[in-house]
Amino acid sequence: MRLHSCLKLTSFMVGAAVWGSVATAQDLEQVTVVVPNPSAILYMPIAVAMGEGYFEEEGLDVEVEAVNGSGAVLQALVSGQGDIGNPGAGPFLQARNRDVPVKFIYRLNPNSSYGIVVPEDSDYQSPEDLRGLTIGVGTADGAEAAFARTIFSEAGMQEGEDYEILVVGDGGQATAGFLREDIDAYVAATNDAAILNGRGMPVRNITPAEFRVYFGNGLAAMESWLEENEETVLAFGRALVRGAEFAAQPDNIEAVIDHAAAQNPQEGEDRDFARNLVEQIVIRQTPFEPERGWGYQDLDAWQAWQDSLVSSGELDEPIEDLEAVYTNEYIDPWNEAVQQ
Repeated sequence: MRLHSCLKLTSFMVGAAVWGSVATAQDLEQVTVVVPNPSAILYMPIAVAMGEGYFEEEGLDVEVEAVNGSGAVLQALVSGQGDIGNPGAGPFLQARNRDVPVKFIYRLNPNSSYGIVVPEDSDYQSPEDLRGLTIGVGTADGAEAAFARTIFSEAGMQEGEDYEILVVGDGGQATAGFLREDIDAYVAATNDAAILNGRGMPVRNITPAEFRVYFGNGLAAMESWLEENEETVLAFGRALVRGAEFAAQPDNIEAVIDHAAAQNPQEGEDRDFARNLVEQIVIRQTPFEPERGWGYQDLDAWQAWQDSLVSSGELDEPIEDLEAVYTNEYIDPWNEAVQQ
């Protein structure tokens, strides 16, 4: 029984060729992907692979279902109501710490969800350049404020002495904060940066590289499902990587928006904002080391996440074998689809 959410997104399905032969709906194998947010732009490689027919060419009928948050994504995987999920690293590691046999298979967002941004034409190049200045945040106790304090602390700067934090609200309100010169920098989530750029306030991300390793959501599946569906996993990943490669090409941005809108019509209503958001998501989803391929994961990034969660008390203790929570075994065969 597949889950029925009010946020359910209808899959885009057409008759297509499966490696040269015509496939009907009955021939296609169904795969359900569960996401924590209804925005199709956030999972655009999947939306593109659906819209461009890449999944059909692999013999798959992919359906996307939206639920409320990463916890619900993991619950759907555990209950068998979803095959592949899109959880965040924090909730995922908490589940692994409770011995939930789920495995991360693809790092969809290598870059952090947050970043310290400054006006594009400013001279600021690093957090140290913001000494004595004011940093805007959306909320006083949100994750973005903690993210900023950690970065400035690492730079030897103390709030109230070396910099000030000012609550100005989300991206739209941050635009006004910049224009009034109330703030000199802003701690932005991906959509905030898109809003700022779209409202005539182009910004640059000056977050130090070591803090960008706190990667965003990726793809995960139950270990048992991976073992029982190896060919399906390989087929899904080949189409996924083709979708990622297509979405990364600037000339394809209008088609990317169309494919996202096919899954979530609201995302086609304001195409200017959609363009800005797609551009930001492409940055967020571009691999740090392209030569390793789309989706590659490294132990250092996982270690950084675990250390942060243990330090904050969100994990009671470190996971004994951190390398067991993820796998790169599919990365090479998946990426061969775009290397030929």
